[in-house]
Amino acid sequence: MAETRQWRLESRPVGEPTHENFELVTVDRPDPGPNEVLVETLYQSVDPYMRGRMRDAESYAEPWDVGDPMKAGVVGEVLESNADAFEAGDVVTGELNWAEHAVADAGELRRVNPDHGPISTALGVLGMPGVTAYWGLNDVGNPKPGDTVVVSAAAGAVGSVVGQLARLGGARVVGTAGSEEKIDWLTDDLGFDAAINYKETDDLSAAIDDACPDGVDVYFDNVGGPITDAVWPRLNVDARIAICGQIALYNATEVPTGPRKLAKLIESRAKVEGFLVSDYEHRWGEALERLSTFIRNDDLRYRENIVDGFENAPDAFLGLFEGENAGKQLVKVGEYDG
Repeated sequence: MAETRQWRLESRPVGEPTHENFELVTVDRPDPGPNEVLVETLYQSVDPYMRGRMRDAESYAEPWDVGDPMKAGVVGEVLESNADAFEAGDVVTGELNWAEHAVADAGELRRVNPDHGPISTALGVLGMPGVTAYWGLNDVGNPKPGDTVVVSAAAGAVGSVVGQLARLGGARVVGTAGSEEKIDWLTDDLGFDAAINYKETDDLSAAIDDACPDGVDVYFDNVGGPITDAVWPRLNVDARIAICGQIALYNATEVPTGPRKLAKLIESRAKVEGFLVSDYEHRWGEALERLSTFIRNDDLRYRENIVDGFENAPDAFLGLFEGENAGKQLVKVGEYDG
């Protein structure tokens, strides 16, 4: 019987994850059942939200079980199909196991059109991160021309799209990132009006003041922690805060003090709203159509940081917490011949 490899959660991390939390195993390749397809993984996503899934049920609503395969966004090629919706050779995307091959119900997959761009973009700018950026900014942040929009983790897969969309809508855009290379990419290539290297800034509050002389109208928060603390006092009246992620806190072993500085919300009458991209499942196609149009017109640019080799998937994931990636972090697992 044919075999395949998969990564399993070996143990729950305490603090920042390590290689000891992952186990690579070889198993029999699964066979598809009724209305199922067998998918060969071509690209696998790694994302900060996965850190939450490594926690126990008391800490996270939908944790992975120790000993089970982890899950990831995957782009793959259908090898076998028992579903009318797909046939062998189709390129699909969905949340599947961290595995070289996986079986999925047809209803859990979406077809990828290779004519829209490299198939890997279905995990980035034309996938979950792009849709997250589109609706989080436009529906929750609701920027207006002339607004000042601040984006944390602005060089990441979500933040880089948020900033460009805000700029295209006529906003003034300020981003934070953790290296001078990323700062240059944001300002020179993506059109951000200003960017702050939080790792090299002694006074984040002063840096936000300098970059946002007219205050902050929209804050797209991917990070939490000290960056959010620095932005909070600069919120203008009727500011909107979209809470997308809190990567600064994901590895915390104790719950930090908070929420803090709530008095500022009274003064500014600001709205703080958390959201999940799954809230917009019914509007996914609308976002992808707009994003693909921007890409075709060269109004929206993206980067992919691709780690080669399925065996290196944990390295790609751990790199997220070191700030190694600019743009979307991916693992290349197989070759696409289409």
